[in-house]
Amino acid sequence: MSIASNLDRVSQQIADACHRAGRDPSAVSLIAVSKTFPVSAIAEAAAAGQRQFGENRVQEALAKIEQLPSHGIEVNEDIDLHLIGHLQRNKARHAGQFASVQSVDSVRLAAAISRRLERELPVLLEVNVGQEASKEGFAVCDVSEAFEQISVLPNLRIDGLMTVAPEVADPEQVRPVFRTLRELAERLSLSELSMGMTNDYSVAIEEGSTMVRVGRAIFGERPSAPGGGLR
Repeated sequence: MSIASNLDRVSQQIADACHRAGRDPSAVSLIAVSKTFPVSAIAEAAAAGQRQFGENRVQEALAKIEQLPSHGIEVNEDIDLHLIGHLQRNKARHAGQFASVQSVDSVRLAAAISRRLERELPVLLEVNVGQEASKEGFAVCDVSEAFEQISVLPNLRIDGLMTVAPEVADPEQVRPVFRTLRELAERLSLSELSMGMTNDYSVAIEEGSTMVRVGRAIFGERPSAPGGGLR
């Protein structure tokens, strides 16, 4: 199926999940995860009306930012590009080129980003709710203290929280993960919740997600690669 058809199908499934949860579908943003796919795929999705995109790796994203104008697309004008994968501190200087950084996973990283910004940047704190050793993110018990320390840094605006749920056969198994993140955001009075990917975004929406990061269901299968937020 075409990318446009896939986008239509995912949008309908988002609307269905919102209906089950008694939510307005406009409250949920679809972030198309374009990692490993060429700029032509981004252009095709943009032509179908998709505006929000997510990339996992800085170097790949920067290359696409340079290439997209040749397809008639300007980042931050025609589309928004979010960084959803791990950001190393030595690449923090690039953070300002993204619409948001959804993967702030340490106070030291937040400070490094803050020092290099010339404008306000929306960020999300990544939380390792599933306590997986292979994933980045704050432990649930450390988020409140990290929030206090990061919220006073200049040019950073903490909009919400993000998590990558464990991969499971039955999405119902990760419902408690999404519920935990929602409850944590409520305690911190944060409005944005980036949670849910191709395998589990309907459950995430039912639990309050405001951003779902979907790649495979839009662009098709991709080569396996390490890093969060790929599905």
